[in-house]
Amino acid sequence: MSTVDALTDQAMVVLQDRPVVALHPWLAEAIDASADSGRILQLVTPLDSRLSLPLRTAAAGTGVQWVVRDGNGYYEGLTGRPLHWGGGAFTPVPEARDYAPGFTSRPSAPIGAQLTLVYRMRHGGEGDLGGPVERLLQLLTGKTPAGWGPAEPLEHRWQNDRFTEYVRGRSSARLIVGGDGPRAAQAICEYSASGAGGVAEVSTVTVGYAPEDPPPLQHLPSLVGGMAADQPVSSLFVQLTPGRADLTTEPRWTGAPAPVALAVSGHVTGPTGVPGQQVGPPRTPLTLFPLGDGRSPDGWQRHRHLMQHLQSGSQA
Repeated sequence: MSTVDALTDQAMVVLQDRPVVALHPWLAEAIDASADSGRILQLVTPLDSRLSLPLRTAAAGTGVQWVVRDGNGYYEGLTGRPLHWGGGAFTPVPEARDYAPGFTSRPSAPIGAQLTLVYRMRHGGEGDLGGPVERLLQLLTGKTPAGWGPAEPLEHRWQNDRFTEYVRGRSSARLIVGGDGPRAAQAICEYSASGAGGVAEVSTVTVGYAPEDPPPLQHLPSLVGGMAADQPVSSLFVQLTPGRADLTTEPRWTGAPAPVALAVSGHVTGPTGVPGQQVGPPRTPLTLFPLGDGRSPDGWQRHRHLMQHLQSGSQA
């Protein structure tokens, strides 16, 4: 366990010097306490530290900032923006016009691809809640999940009924589900109570692939259809991000994410130039719109065009 190393009116500063910094229970509690007090939690690590996927996800939000110590300087681990200690918190260096040198240094391991799928759905007042993430991890890894918990390491082996009981006993829950199999796979599942005892779910499933083991994007239509076979899915977004196959993140630039596809419920037509295809069973159909190969930034333009089309209600 660690303690807070500095506390100011603006920030809660935590120092960690280990190869991989994970979302340990004490750190998750510190993040919550920092948010409740109106502070930002600034996690300071050396250049050779990496973040686990759950902690990196937290650092990508507004309540946590990854500060990397490189020699006599500091920078933001996810953006490369130079920082300095301003008396109450680490703040951007005003005169900096370039990335910190450490951010543009060579990664310490080969960079493969991280396949990420974000799905949204609504559950009724009864029934299991772990089925969708279990199904998607099975489709991606060939095995049921290994375990789950609110922090790392995961404290429970996978049991759908226990998972469901935990979520239904709370107004909101954010849980980590660990996959099994030869590739690293994790899900971050967020649940919130909705009307009439229902539960809204937004879950992000990520699988790591080595450079010599590319993601099987050609199987995406059948995978998305299989996901929708058991329970209606409101939407499912797929993207690729250059990164380590073990799903940890170095404080270095490895490349930008790019979209692969977006699926939405029902029979929907897309805008000109963005055709859709029907996937899934007739009772719970999805329309899948391919957006790109996950490498070209042009996919974001198609994604923006499609979203504007869907939000305008012009699909027929």
